[in-house]
Amino acid sequence: MPSRSSALLLVLAVALAGLGAAGCGTGSDAKRDTEVEPSGLGKEVTVPISASVATLVQPGAEPRSVLRPAYATDHTQQVTLRTDHHIEQQLNDQPMRDFSPPAVTIPLTAQVSRDGVDLTLGTATSPDPALAQQLQSADGSHAAFAISDVGAITALRLAPKPATPDAARAALEQAFYQAVYQSIAFPLEPVGEGAVWKVRQRVSSGFLLDQVTTATLTRRDGNLLTIQLDVTQKPTSTVWNLPNSAGSLDIVDYLMHGAGTITVDLGLPLPVSGSVTVGGRQLYRDPRTSVALLQDISTQVQWGD
Repeated sequence: MPSRSSALLLVLAVALAGLGAAGCGTGSDAKRDTEVEPSGLGKEVTVPISASVATLVQPGAEPRSVLRPAYATDHTQQVTLRTDHHIEQQLNDQPMRDFSPPAVTIPLTAQVSRDGVDLTLGTATSPDPALAQQLQSADGSHAAFAISDVGAITALRLAPKPATPDAARAALEQAFYQAVYQSIAFPLEPVGEGAVWKVRQRVSSGFLLDQVTTATLTRRDGNLLTIQLDVTQKPTSTVWNLPNSAGSLDIVDYLMHGAGTITVDLGLPLPVSGSVTVGGRQLYRDPRTSVALLQDISTQVQWGD
């Protein structure tokens, strides 16, 4: 029978895996975000997203111009979002266990309004038969993004239909959280093909992470941009202070890294196509008992037809 500390650490590990790249922020913002991370409960969830800061590294070739979204309010966009989150974890020398949730595919219709981007969900699907059945109840649900002048998502609102079961609601929330933190903001300066810029953002996944995304504009054809992404996440501290004064864990090793390519249209609110995968290994230890938890995690976000 596992010790109380071992059992507690395992429960925390499963919870951490479920959070993925959830709410983000700094200081009091981070606290508010963790209070509205995915739960599968409630009728509507609104999450503030921490500021993204884009810094130009290389302006690229001429001709150069400032990249800014120019959405038409009378136009709709249809695109499909697919997320696949994989996690395996090991407690001390026990066998590695797979806690991966099923992948989710969500058809989306986006409509730009004065307040941001409104999304209507089509019939979401999953390779897991039970989840696929529950997701049918969410057909016609809504979500929304608030987007800044430089294309950064500043808030996310999720409003599943009241009849949506908890498991389906939680799966949809996770898919959108994962997608939000793979979005990209544009630099203030004019850029051309070959331009490189870095986007820094604080992400809260139980504890604060520094996320740095290096974007390279590999091709531009009018409003159509092909952008290569390289993503790293590192904790801001070596200690994870658990909520509700439950103690702390030492963050022994944590580095998430990923890459991918997306295609965006400056006239459309969502990526047209692309795929980004972020993954890595994480090691935590209870300083009181030396119980260790190892996690292997990867998340893939895909956009397309």
